[in-house]
Amino acid sequence: MLTINDKKKRIYFLAICGTAMASLAAMLKAKGYSVYGVDEGVYPPMSDFLAEQAISAFEGFDAAHLDPAPDLVVVGNAISRGNVEIEEILDRHIHYISLPDALREFIIRGKRSIVVTGTHGKTTTTSLLSHIFETAGRSPSFFIGGIPNNFKRGFQLGAGDDIIIEGDEYDSAFFDKAAKFLRYMPDIGVINAVEYDHADIYSSIEEIKLAFRRFVNLIPRNGLLAACADDANVMQVVQKAFCPVVTFGLTGADWHAEELTTTEEGMSFNVLNHSRFVQRISTSLVGNHHVRNILACHVVADAVGIAPSAVQQALSSFAGVKRRLEFKGMVRGIKIYDDFGHHPTAVRETLAACRAQHPGKQIWAFYEPRSATSRRNVFQNEFVDAFNEADVVLIAPVHRPDKAPQDQLFSTHLLAEELKKKGKTSATMDIKGMVDFARQHAQDSDIIVTFSNGPFGNIHQILLNSL
Repeated sequence: MLTINDKKKRIYFLAICGTAMASLAAMLKAKGYSVYGVDEGVYPPMSDFLAEQAISAFEGFDAAHLDPAPDLVVVGNAISRGNVEIEEILDRHIHYISLPDALREFIIRGKRSIVVTGTHGKTTTTSLLSHIFETAGRSPSFFIGGIPNNFKRGFQLGAGDDIIIEGDEYDSAFFDKAAKFLRYMPDIGVINAVEYDHADIYSSIEEIKLAFRRFVNLIPRNGLLAACADDANVMQVVQKAFCPVVTFGLTGADWHAEELTTTEEGMSFNVLNHSRFVQRISTSLVGNHHVRNILACHVVADAVGIAPSAVQQALSSFAGVKRRLEFKGMVRGIKIYDDFGHHPTAVRETLAACRAQHPGKQIWAFYEPRSATSRRNVFQNEFVDAFNEADVVLIAPVHRPDKAPQDQLFSTHLLAEELKKKGKTSATMDIKGMVDFARQHAQDSDIIVTFSNGPFGNIHQILLNSL
């Protein structure tokens, strides 16, 4: 293993255009290492980011890129056996490592590691925690899978003692099928939710709970675990923790909320630690899921000595996260939002927040089944209830249906038919059809939310142009 002192060594990133890979490459370059990489397609926005960071990248895989051999190769999660470069690396015994291991050895080691995990809420909670620490003058390092608008990028090398990491339960590399968060040496852990997801690598909820139990087992006795009391699976996986466990949730938790009110501008609620009133929070965020995210941040802030007032100060200036109910614009009085939601729970919570914030208005949901789980029928029935708070639901074709077993393929037509039975306007159509339908039927003051874990053909911008 290279050490932090090997600053003249060359580190090569295989699949550098992934958001996490490019962020880590930039962090290592900032530490003084010589970094470069390769990917199948080097195009905006990642090509622009790499150019800004003065990091060179080959386009297209070729074994010749490995001459001269790098001192270390960081292998991205997207790389599989059969790739010409990984085959050359294996043949020549060139030193390689997964992204989570590289993050641990070069960035995390030596800092207090705060790892935010859970099926939902990790990106927003990690972003908000990072902003709280920054507002409190802690100058944290952070590594986030999304883009916090306050920082404009998903990573920072801070001067402080803490690193705040979004801990993903997805596997690490073709040679390391363990969950990424098992590599991050947590001193403080957060678990927001534990539900079934990632159907391409987990066969059951029990396998996912096992991964989270292993995460819990990594936290030292003098550490801390913040656990969501509203989630029965979370409470199961934390039962044998060796560290103190502090719960958060809407009711019945150590840290909980009371007297919640929601308006078009946001929400406010009282924060209590056991029976002790802490403060009243006001925020532009809306929804019960964000109440939990904020309470989780209170638990961590309290543990590290950050005052509640700093949490409120940070919330007052928190600009949100790209693609988390991100407001994209308004035309003809119609507000258009873009959301990363692709799991039924995330879709349901987001639409419930929209309904609470915009009572009496017609809500449209445009949905693309794109993730490994949502393109399968594992949540066929759950998605019917996920759209309860929408009035109009338009469903795009399953993205890359060839990536799912045909006998497990999600049925968009069945979803549309079930939603019609509940009295909703629903249909399956391509992006052009969705835009045409909205142009003909959307009324002033309607709310449109687009849901996909991918770019969805830039549909929100097409809507803004067409409406």
